[in-house]
Amino acid sequence: MGIILGIDVGGSTTKIVGMRPDRTLISTMMVKAYDQLTSLYGALGNYMDTNKLPLSEVERIYITGVGSSYLSGKIYGIPTERVEEFSAIGKGGLWLSGLEQAIVVSMGTGTAFVEAKENDYKHIGGSGVGGGTLIGLGTRLTSADDFESICRLADHGSLKNVDLTIGAISKENISTLNAEITAANFANLNSLTTEEDLALGLINMVLQTVFTLGVFAARATDMPDGPIVLTGSLTGLKQIDATREAFSLLYPNKFILPPHAAFATAIGSALHGC
Repeated sequence: MGIILGIDVGGSTTKIVGMRPDRTLISTMMVKAYDQLTSLYGALGNYMDTNKLPLSEVERIYITGVGSSYLSGKIYGIPTERVEEFSAIGKGGLWLSGLEQAIVVSMGTGTAFVEAKENDYKHIGGSGVGGGTLIGLGTRLTSADDFESICRLADHGSLKNVDLTIGAISKENISTLNAEITAANFANLNSLTTEEDLALGLINMVLQTVFTLGVFAARATDMPDGPIVLTGSLTGLKQIDATREAFSLLYPNKFILPPHAAFATAIGSALHGC
């Protein structure tokens, strides 16, 4: 058997992975998806060249994501099959985490929540809050013009002039909520608030929203306290570790960030052929 490629054509990025028949991961690659088809073919060519892989070694390509709908037929003559996206999310999340069941959260342009159990993958729901929210509001609220510049601003920001905390409205902890927990996002803006603060506050709001919805998604299943696997492009945000730590104190769920989390959907797609 030859190499299997998994490609996830999303709303803003295309991710590609290669796997050998024994499920060994060759490498990963991500490119901007200004145009889905151009991005797909560009990513594939770049991937093959970077890894010095001839097309003749590729046995089959499995493609998923919203942009896969633009493709029909083979790619460069290689048999190509579309994979249902939620199945790819669930399969990839479980494989990367080594779990048999979990809630898999795909944090991309928007956010999807999948109940994953071995070969059973169920879409619980989704949210329009995600990377698209971060870029859209970030470029309006600050001088940043792309995702990377928003993140650079956030590196120098502080939440104290953005978010209202429990400690600011109560002299005591409220139930299990300590003084540092966010009571209201963006409710403490003042004359000292900088654009760096705004960038960090926006990242914090997006992450907190996604994590909260992940907990609620788990409660809609028969594993309400079960593990929540984080995947997708937003897992690369520096602030995600602090959010994981804070939410681990609030909820019994274990928030898992596996290696190659950003490529989980592409990996899940490739696994359909291995």
